[in-house]
Amino acid sequence: MTSTETPLSAQPDVGDRRRWFALAIVMTAAFMDLVDVTIVNIAIPSIQKDAGASFSQIQWITAGYALAFAAGLITGGRLGDIHGRKRLFLVGIGGFTLASALCGFAANPEMLVASRILQGGMAAMMVPQVLSIVHATFPAHERGKVFGLFGAVVGLGAVSGPLLGALLTEWNLFGLEWRPIFLINLPVGIAGLLLGRRFISESKAPRALKLDMVGVALVTLGLLMLLYPLTRGRELGWPLWGHVSMAGALVVFAALVAYERRKAARDGSPLVELSLFRVKSFAAGIAVQTVFGIALGVFFLVWTLYMQIGLGWSPLRAGLTGVPFSIAVSAAAGLSVQQLVPRFGRRVLQAGALLMAAGVVLYIWESERYGLGIASWQMALPLVVMGVGMGLIVAPLTDAVLSDVPREHAGSASGLINTVQQMGNALGLGLVSVVFFGEIGDRLTPAQVGPAFVNAFQHALVWVALVMAAIFLLMFALPKRPAQHMEGASDADAAVEGDSAAEGDAGGDATGRKPELVS
Repeated sequence: MTSTETPLSAQPDVGDRRRWFALAIVMTAAFMDLVDVTIVNIAIPSIQKDAGASFSQIQWITAGYALAFAAGLITGGRLGDIHGRKRLFLVGIGGFTLASALCGFAANPEMLVASRILQGGMAAMMVPQVLSIVHATFPAHERGKVFGLFGAVVGLGAVSGPLLGALLTEWNLFGLEWRPIFLINLPVGIAGLLLGRRFISESKAPRALKLDMVGVALVTLGLLMLLYPLTRGRELGWPLWGHVSMAGALVVFAALVAYERRKAARDGSPLVELSLFRVKSFAAGIAVQTVFGIALGVFFLVWTLYMQIGLGWSPLRAGLTGVPFSIAVSAAAGLSVQQLVPRFGRRVLQAGALLMAAGVVLYIWESERYGLGIASWQMALPLVVMGVGMGLIVAPLTDAVLSDVPREHAGSASGLINTVQQMGNALGLGLVSVVFFGEIGDRLTPAQVGPAFVNAFQHALVWVALVMAAIFLLMFALPKRPAQHMEGASDADAAVEGDSAAEGDAGGDATGRKPELVS
C-alpha cells in the first residue's frame, strides 16, 4: 500500500466536502460531452458549407462519434472497475481534449470524421466513470439528490450547447468559422484534468478482475456490423452485403452472450455482467434507454437540418428557437426526480413519454399548417411539451436503472446504460438515411429545397412519435415505484432501510462488500 492509499473499507464520510468537489468535476466532464453533441448538431449546416462535406459525411460526423462511443463504453466501464475509475476518467478527459483539438484543426471532412471517431472513443473512457464515481462515492440515501443534479446538468447542457454553438459559428472568431465549437473544449478539459487529479478519490472493484479481450472484440464487431451498413446503406444503394452484415450482427451478439456466460462461470470477469439482467429494474430500463436513444438520434439531426437548410434560418436563430425546449427539460428533470417520482413512481416516466409524443404530433401539425412561413414563437409550445416530457424521463430513468445494482458492478452497469443509449442514438442517426434523406430527391432546385426538407421533417417526426408510443408500453415493465420510495413500509422494513443506509455510509453495498478507495 502506497503512502496515498487508505484502507479498503474507507469511504468518504457524509461530512467530507471533497466528494462534492469531485462531483462538480465529473459533472463538468459530463456537461462537456453533452454540450459537444449539441454544439455539433447546430453547426452541421455550417460545416457542410465551409468544409464541403456531403450528406453522408454529415451523418458520419455525428454517427461516427456515437458509434465509437457505443463500441467503447462497456470496455471503458470495465477498465474503470479494474484499473481505477479516477485513472480512467483522467485518461478519458485528457484524450477527449486532444481529440477536440484535432477536430478543431481538421483540414478536410475525412480528418474531421476520423477525429470525431477518436473523440467518441475517448468519451467512452470518460463518461462511464462519471456514474461509477457517483455510485461508489455517495451513500444510497444521497443518490436521489445527486441524480437530480445530473438531470439538471443534462438540461443545462441542452440549453448551452445549441446557443454556444450558434454564437461561436455566427461570430466566426479569428476567421475560424465552425472550428471554435471544438476548441472551446481545450480550457475546460485541461482544468478538469488538473482538478480531477486533486479532488477525485480512486475506486475500483473490490476483487481483481481481468479485461475480457474476446468480449471487447465481439461487442465492437457486432456494433460495427450493425451500424456501418445502416448508416451508409442508402448512399450505397442498400447492397446485399449490408443486409448480410446486419443479420450477421445478431449471430455475433448471440455468440457474445454464450461466451460471456462461460467466462463468468470460469473466472468471474466477463465484460458484460449478464447477472445484471436478472435485476428487473435494470433490464427494463436498458430496453427503454435503447429505444429512447433511437428517438433522440432521429429528432435532433433532422430538426437542425429542417431549420437551417429547409427554412433557411441562421445558426443563432435555430439555437434560440431551441431555448424553450432546453429550459423545459432542465426544469422538469429536477422536479421529476425530487418530487414527482417519489410520489407517483413509474407513472411519471410514462406521462413523460406521452407528453413527448403529444409534442411531436403538435409539431407535425404546426409544420404542416404554417409551412415555410413558420415562426420561432409558433414552435415554442410543441417544444415545451416535448421538453417537459423528456425531463420527466431522463433523470429518474438513470436512478431506476442503477438503483438495485451492486456497487462492485457500477462500472459495468453504467457502461451498459450509456452503451445502449448511444447504440440507440447511432441507430437513430443511421435511420435518418431512411426516414429523412429517403424523402428528399437527389437533385433539387433551390425552390424545391425548402418544401422537400419540410415534408421530410414531418415524415421523420411521425416515426419519432411512434417510437415514443413504444417507450410508453415498454415502461410497464419498470417497477411501479422505486424501492427507496415504497409507501406503507412496516417498521421492520424501515429499520432494514436504515441499516442499509448506514451500511452505505460505511462503504458497503447490498451484499456487504466494500469498494477499494484510494485518496
